[in-house]
Amino acid sequence: MQLHRFSQVQPFLDRAEPWLLSAEIENNVVLGVTRGLLSRDHEFKDPIYLATVETKGGVSGCAIRTPPFELALTQMPEAAIPLLLRDLVDVYPSLSGVLGPELIATRFAKLWTKEFGGTLKLQCQERLYSLERVVHPSSPPPGLFRHATQKDLELVMDWNVGFYEDTGIPDRASKHRTAQLVKDGSLFLWEDGEPRSMAAKVAESPTGARIGYVYTPPTFRKCGYASICVAELSQLLLNQGRNFCCLFADLANPTSNSIYERLGYKPVSDVAYFLFV
Repeated sequence: MQLHRFSQVQPFLDRAEPWLLSAEIENNVVLGVTRGLLSRDHEFKDPIYLATVETKGGVSGCAIRTPPFELALTQMPEAAIPLLLRDLVDVYPSLSGVLGPELIATRFAKLWTKEFGGTLKLQCQERLYSLERVVHPSSPPPGLFRHATQKDLELVMDWNVGFYEDTGIPDRASKHRTAQLVKDGSLFLWEDGEPRSMAAKVAESPTGARIGYVYTPPTFRKCGYASICVAELSQLLLNQGRNFCCLFADLANPTSNSIYERLGYKPVSDVAYFLFV
């Protein structure tokens, strides 16, 4: 078993993408982030980490980090985790955390804190869902679905603060990312007299797209705004030629999980997100 580290994105994708695409939905984070590195400006800090785990049969796992974000892992042989850990410590004197398939992320997190100290904190457990056909709400609320514009930027910036407070996920570079989503035409609102809910296309893979930043202010909740906003965005992406849409839902929030399931989203896998504190 070997680990190969790449200094450039394109050589990494040339090597890893065929394997990543063999499970495109499960690998949507790594595919979306790395393809995004090729297509637009970003504010990630150096050094960016890109690595493949390889056996005689070829690629069997990947790991990436785009600081200030945490390490992201795919499925990989458990035996690769010590190898990955030894390589990472040569690049980063410390790590803030890790996310990935539940078993692999848990094994990595325990080994990292055992070797280098720190306290392990399970920030959240999420379920990855995917959809190929939208089940539209039977009694949708009134209003219209539209792109967020520069005029909405201050509002959606405030909503992003609420989004991160609700999820408990560390807020990393969200101002830049939110502004970029609006600029790209990737952030959408459901408006009923005024904006009531938001959702965004946050990443793309070759045949799919991932939805995120789903948020409704407390005042407007339980009115169906999040459901219709996600339904409309999912349908739009499918109409644009995507084979599937996917998203993550916090397993500690049964409301959001039930909303997505009613829209036709099906469970794919579970992921864990650990912080090292």
